Amino acid sequence: MPSSPKVFVALEESSGKIGAPQWVDKIIKTDEEWAKQLTRSQYVITRAKGTERPFCGTLLDNKKEGIYFCVGCDLPLFSSSAKFNSGTGWPSFFQPVAEQNVATLEDRSHGMVRTEILCARCDSHLGHVFEDGPRPTGLRYCLNSESLTFREVKSEKK
Repeated sequence: MPSSPKVFVALEESSGKIGAPQWVDKIIKTDEEWAKQLTRSQYVITRAKGTERPFCGTLLDNKKEGIYFCVGCDLPLFSSSAKFNSGTGWPSFFQPVAEQNVATLEDRSHGMVRTEILCARCDSHLGHVFEDGPRPTGLRYCLNSESLTFREVKSEKK
């Protein structure tokens, strides 16, 4: 029996920190399996490469400290420390928590040439990355709220 494909990604450790990259199984499911797991809007965005309307996503105005994970496979993708207000209407980040956790593809849909971003472990469509972001990277990872789940990090008060 052939082994399943592997991907080299950084996972969340039990401490809540992002660990060193490691080889893990790629998540591969049928459309029917994805449809059972995801809500209709999550499915349309992550599997059919949809886009939510600007200024409507539930995570756009989230200012809590924490990590944003893939809704499809729970891979950590972005940290609140890299989030910024781009004014575009979608949650925006200047870098992922680990470069290898986000894959890119050329997207020539809708008469444009853009760079699509995908979850490296399950190929969920997340959004697009543009070269008009802030320092230090100059990048703007523009995400759909429906492609993410957020887990708050509770700050320790002494």
